[in-house]
Amino acid sequence: MSIPEKNLEKQYRRRRTGRLIFNFTSFFLLFQFALFSLTHGASSITTAEAIRAFVSPDRVHAMLRAIVWEIRLPRICAALLAGAGLGLAGAVMQGILRNPLASPFTLGISSAAGFGASLAIVLGWGLGGSGHYLIVSNAFVFALGAFILVFFLARLRGLSSETLILSGIAVMYLFSSLTSLLQFIATSEQLSAVVFWMMGSLSGSSWLQVSLMAGIYFLSFPFLFGKAWDLNALASGSDSAHTLGVRVNRTMIFCMILSALLTASIISFTGVIGFIGLVAPHMVRLIVGGDHRYLLPYSSVTGAILLLVADTCSRILIPPSEIPLSIITSFIGVPFFIFILLSRRREPAS
Repeated sequence: MSIPEKNLEKQYRRRRTGRLIFNFTSFFLLFQFALFSLTHGASSITTAEAIRAFVSPDRVHAMLRAIVWEIRLPRICAALLAGAGLGLAGAVMQGILRNPLASPFTLGISSAAGFGASLAIVLGWGLGGSGHYLIVSNAFVFALGAFILVFFLARLRGLSSETLILSGIAVMYLFSSLTSLLQFIATSEQLSAVVFWMMGSLSGSSWLQVSLMAGIYFLSFPFLFGKAWDLNALASGSDSAHTLGVRVNRTMIFCMILSALLTASIISFTGVIGFIGLVAPHMVRLIVGGDHRYLLPYSSVTGAILLLVADTCSRILIPPSEIPLSIITSFIGVPFFIFILLSRRREPAS
């Protein structure tokens, strides 16, 4: 066996071992963090009480049942689904755009959703019992509208990763400036509500929101996972993918639409949550490599763990106050990228 073949075999074994370790540790951590989040908060409960309330809710005190089933479980499920969706969408966007710094927010979706929510708040649509869902609906509509705008701007110059990124940056700054204008004219109460929404939170999670996010995620995942081979081919470039039989433009459009729909449905409920879709695929890529057959599902699991940890920290670090999620995810994401920057090999100058 030649030296290159030995190196390939060694690399393959290392990746396979990494996948086995990842399978075990990720689901173990997911269970442990979910249990920890269920038992800790403003009213701490024991593990036995949490399990008893989960298994036999009719046989426990009404207060304990409310804490577990009406407050914490919906929030945990929302964190898992939102993190999984953002991690999946981030891996897909990085594969489509062939850019390691791409994320679901690269196309301006987050800034458009922020403008939609801010507009609803400033116009007074967020008042009353149905106000929350008016904010959610407006954020979702503007997020999808931003994607449509980016798509048509990119089509004018030919659909490519460069035109998509540049169009996304333009749309992002457009909606960010419009949101700043709304903040300038808003009252102090409206400004407080806008800033709180823009920083992200899972405090208002309900089973209805969980059901909607779960429906969109589990409908999107099989279709995106079915494009794993096409995304692997795109990693070698559009021309190489085309010679392998991949319909490049159709694959890019299809994956972008699903990723945008998934991202918009999540952030319309949770507010703007940064870094999850950017960091989760990088963490997975370090362990299992760039094969999208493993990268997509593992990015979902990693995103779910990261957001669950961030949400739990936001609740318990400064009780009874909650730290906005974007602050926690930034503290997680920034050190990781500094580590990536420092650990990368320096390329020799040409």
